[in-house]
Amino acid sequence: MSGTTRVPPPDNEPVFSYAPDTPQRAELKAALTEVGRERPDIPVIIGGEEIRTGRTHPIRAPHDHGHCLGVWHEAGAEEARRAIANTLEARREWAAWPWEDRVAVFLRAAELLRTTWRARVNAATMLGQSKNAFQSEIDAACEIIDFFRYGAWFAEQIFDQQPHSDVGIWNRIDYRPLEGFVYAVSPFNFTAIGANLAGLPAMVGCGVLWKPSKHAVLSNYHVYRLLEEAGLPPGVINFVPGDPVEITAAALGHRDFAGLHFTGSTGVFQSLWTTVGRNIAAYRSYPRLVGETGGKDFIVAHASADADALRTAIVRGSFEYQGQKCSAASRAYVPQSLWKRIRESLVEETNGLAMGDPADFRNFVNAVIDRGAYDTITGYIERAAAGPGARVIAGGDFSDADGFFIRPTIIEAENPAHESMCDEIFGPVMSIHVYPDDRWAETLDLVDRTSPYALTGAVFARDRAAVRQAMSALRYAAGNFYINDKPTGAVVGQQPFGGGRASGTNDKAGSAFNLSRWLSPRSVKENLAPPTSVEYPFMASE
Repeated sequence: MSGTTRVPPPDNEPVFSYAPDTPQRAELKAALTEVGRERPDIPVIIGGEEIRTGRTHPIRAPHDHGHCLGVWHEAGAEEARRAIANTLEARREWAAWPWEDRVAVFLRAAELLRTTWRARVNAATMLGQSKNAFQSEIDAACEIIDFFRYGAWFAEQIFDQQPHSDVGIWNRIDYRPLEGFVYAVSPFNFTAIGANLAGLPAMVGCGVLWKPSKHAVLSNYHVYRLLEEAGLPPGVINFVPGDPVEITAAALGHRDFAGLHFTGSTGVFQSLWTTVGRNIAAYRSYPRLVGETGGKDFIVAHASADADALRTAIVRGSFEYQGQKCSAASRAYVPQSLWKRIRESLVEETNGLAMGDPADFRNFVNAVIDRGAYDTITGYIERAAAGPGARVIAGGDFSDADGFFIRPTIIEAENPAHESMCDEIFGPVMSIHVYPDDRWAETLDLVDRTSPYALTGAVFARDRAAVRQAMSALRYAAGNFYINDKPTGAVVGQQPFGGGRASGTNDKAGSAFNLSRWLSPRSVKENLAPPTSVEYPFMASE
């Protein structure tokens, strides 16, 4: 192909409302019925081959213990080693493809997801991860589409950057994919994260070993099949759900391990980093480690804040998708004067949130993901209700009779160092500390030093001087900072996502910063008039 290739300029995918009487609502309802009945037998997929190990696990809806959505086959060390070898082989041809042919696969996937695949991937996410229609739409449909569209555009921008060439010299950059394979480890809470962690390194020519969360195998399997239909060659991404210890040991122990693309807990990421450090002399190259981990995300309100806006941000930011977002608001600091105005209405609105099956579109919240999450979250609620320094003022009820349901809960923490103000709970629990109005500066310092994390945060104030003060005092407290908005809902291409400190490497998913991590540039100099004499002019006789 001759000429300069330009990808279609990206726009963010519009979010469907799924309001009553819309065709999208009817289509999604039908897909929920269909996906809910299918019960697929999900294999490990290596080089396009379906491998059923016989080590199977049921996929149960978190909101309905009796609803089995299918089974998945567990990969172990043997399958992981086979997948790595296959990925390395497939990468040879894939890396040699022109970049526009590679991004065409992902642009095609985005178009398929926008149209014929949208309802199916949404339904799998809603049922398998207990996510309501709106939360699934902004995740499994819109964000994946945006990741792929903007990823192609970012790739074009990166490849378009070329160095200056002096007279008689032609300089250029060869943007090579990493030499080896990328290990993508994705979480349960966002289907789009799996698509991004595996897809974006592949887009620029890397081979990828993808280990999805055991709680998102259903939706991630549909994403993998979507990429197949879009034309992704076998083996470029190998789909390997399974034993995290065995698969990780095989990946991080291989000399061709070139990169880790991870979203999950801080403890796990630190463990992986330690393992890489221990193995560093055995690798072909220094691996790229990109990780987004935990958060204890905050909302801090000034006395000048709009009461209604603050209340809405607390409810939406804390309780959408049951607080199971790394960006979810988990602690808030509210001045006494404002607390008196919003306390009653905040408690009333929180207690009035509808909870239940995501297939019932009237429900705002659904179930938490599994038994472990349920036990951990309810433990915090029980200790806050029983112990000193805090009290439960909204919610606090829970039941695992039919599904893992926990009512959205607000804890008023007199002690700003109470465990619910400091620990990452990852559930529908918001802890609020009420501070004296005249201690704004001291409260900003408290927000900054309370948590080791620095992922998202928000300030609410109509006083612009207060906003400026918070922006300065909390500059390193959040990688995504919001002014008069909830600290969730980052949009690809608009608010690149990631945090620092214990929250990760801040490589900003949804930006060119992240994409460049999967490239290893080579500088090429071509001399168009090479010298033919060893001597330099200064060596000439006087």
